[in-house]
Amino acid sequence: MLGFLQRPVVVTADINLNVVALTAVGLLSRLWQLSYPRAVVFDEVYYGQYISFYMKRIFFLDGSGPPFGHMLLALGGYLGGFDGNFLWNRIGAEYSTNVPVWSLRLLPALAGALSVPMAYQIVWELGFSHCAAVGAALLILIENSLITQSRLMLLESVLIFFNLLAVLSYLKFSNSQKHRPFSPSWWFWLMLTGVACSCAVGTKYVGVFTYLLVLGVAAAHAWHLIGDQTLSNVRVLCHLLARAVALLVIPVLVYLLFFYVHLLLLCRSGPHDQIMSSAFQASLEGGLARITQGQPLEVAYGSQVTLKNVFGQPVPCWLHSHQSTYPMIYENGRGSSHQQQVTCYPFKDVNNWWIVKDPGRHELVVNNPPRPVRHGDIVQLVHGMTTRLLNTHDVAAPLSPHSQEVSCYIDYNVSMPAQNLWRLDIVNRESDTDVWKTILSEVRFVHVNTSAILKLSGAPLPDWGFRQLEVVGEKLSRGYHGSTVWNVEEHRYGRSQEQKERELELRSPAQMDASRNLSFMARFSELQWRMLTVRSDDSEHKYSSTPLDWVTLDTSIAYWLHPRTSAQIHLLGNIVIWASASLATLVYALLFVWYLLRRRRRVCDLPEGCWLRWALAGALCAGGWAVNYVPFFLMEKTLFLYHYLPALAFQILLLPVVLEHVSGRLCRSQLQRSFFGALVVAWFASACHVSNTLRPLTYGDRSLSPSELKALRWKDSWDILIRKY
Repeated sequence: MLGFLQRPVVVTADINLNVVALTAVGLLSRLWQLSYPRAVVFDEVYYGQYISFYMKRIFFLDGSGPPFGHMLLALGGYLGGFDGNFLWNRIGAEYSTNVPVWSLRLLPALAGALSVPMAYQIVWELGFSHCAAVGAALLILIENSLITQSRLMLLESVLIFFNLLAVLSYLKFSNSQKHRPFSPSWWFWLMLTGVACSCAVGTKYVGVFTYLLVLGVAAAHAWHLIGDQTLSNVRVLCHLLARAVALLVIPVLVYLLFFYVHLLLLCRSGPHDQIMSSAFQASLEGGLARITQGQPLEVAYGSQVTLKNVFGQPVPCWLHSHQSTYPMIYENGRGSSHQQQVTCYPFKDVNNWWIVKDPGRHELVVNNPPRPVRHGDIVQLVHGMTTRLLNTHDVAAPLSPHSQEVSCYIDYNVSMPAQNLWRLDIVNRESDTDVWKTILSEVRFVHVNTSAILKLSGAPLPDWGFRQLEVVGEKLSRGYHGSTVWNVEEHRYGRSQEQKERELELRSPAQMDASRNLSFMARFSELQWRMLTVRSDDSEHKYSSTPLDWVTLDTSIAYWLHPRTSAQIHLLGNIVIWASASLATLVYALLFVWYLLRRRRRVCDLPEGCWLRWALAGALCAGGWAVNYVPFFLMEKTLFLYHYLPALAFQILLLPVVLEHVSGRLCRSQLQRSFFGALVVAWFASACHVSNTLRPLTYGDRSLSPSELKALRWKDSWDILIRKY
């Protein structure tokens, strides 16, 4: 029974020294003097603010991408003991002693370093030689733009890492499929593929392109699997279910997990709160939650309320009125009703308060017990400070002549009767008897006389309207839109009937002591929608560029300049690698079309195994370049050179594949192969030379004069050479 104790326990392992060596040099290239420069470099000013928010658990909204990448950067700060106290206000600002620069840049650097051996593994798993695999890894290793981007507190290296991990995991899964389906390693690599895809999307939205690429390749393989007559129907169904769970269900669950942790960490009110709905704001500690805690849930006749527009565009604002009236004649010569102005005001103000009145009663207080307002009820809205009623009529709005003017009614005795009855429409109700609820109910106000809907047009009024936003009565219903929907944000039961006492009541803050929270899915849905629809700053940047500039390397970015020594860091690519990678992509496309046409004519230049390997390499490498590059032509946003780096990483993987194919398949004689091999060696030596030449701009550890800088930037050097000769 204990015989196994009589023999030594022996563990054997196969260690690929190529992978070990590549990992070591990758770590050295990315981690060497990582804390230099000890100053804010380019977009570190952008990501650093969010890291500070994480450290202080303050809610923020970033429309550039999901929270996983930000959380990874914040993890580096947490491990380094960062307390979040640093003012990220300008590029080049020196970091204070409490900022753990090395720790904050560590995870992007590790991601960049591990991409080197991963490139080796991908080419090897595709079925190409160790020489081609080592070549791919070395090109990733020496590419200056990848080194620069991975040594800073930025997310592109993290995105590239997860893109490559997704491809590598799928290749290992696909190779396991041939020999050991449903084995533990088969399941591991399949599940890791789904997790890596989710991490790529969770780092930046553009990671979805690589995810779709992997799904496409997996779908093609699944289609061939369905046609495999050696597998039973049950076996095929099990394969399809496993892929569906791992590549569809698992990524969704992991993506939700990112947001769950994000919202769990950011529990405090912050500067981005007002972009979110009232219900979301009330779920955070402090801010609106401090104001609305414990306020009455059900809106009753006599309730005092503030009404926030759900759309929140162009800025969050509240229904508002004041004693000023519309001008008799507008600038374009049109006349108005000269009634009291009604606007939408983007700041909290006592003039934002309204009283919900029963048209059949004169009281402006809540009865005991309160009589709740329900869906479909007819109400009047009385402005709290002026006691005039919300009104609309068949007079053109100031800036939107196709819509009705909204005002507070003033009786001028000029045959313009009041039209101040509104029907309450709860758009998110569960039944037609639902009660109007504070914060939770989204409502529309439908004018009884004209069927117009109270709407925020969003147009800023002229000076006579104090640049506040126009509110109109929309006569033509175009379905649901957030600009026609309002919710009660602040609410109290009115107790004072007299005007002076009511004004004092409206000016004094309510003191409450309860709270209410949204469910996770409600918060996730709203946050995801806001992230996808928030308007980014599309102003032109001096380092912005177009996708065509990236391929020709006709652009660069000055990341940092030392204030005294003129040492500087530039995002600048290795022109030899960039040009060769683009040429290799073109050669691959031409060869692929040529082989495909000849196969259509029943001429097979490549054995079936070689052809499948060649096609798969193109689908993942050339396809990875295309899906991460072409969509940028359709994006209306400010673009920079670093947006091209994920596509470049895939293109670099294709380069040694094409070189090996040309050497092994197109060079007929040994002499041709030797000559081609000598050319490849000379080409690689020139790439290494360029990489070493650009080293001062990559690491920023040597001062440069203007002439030296021009000599290092290949475009400037080329222009000088042309002018000289």
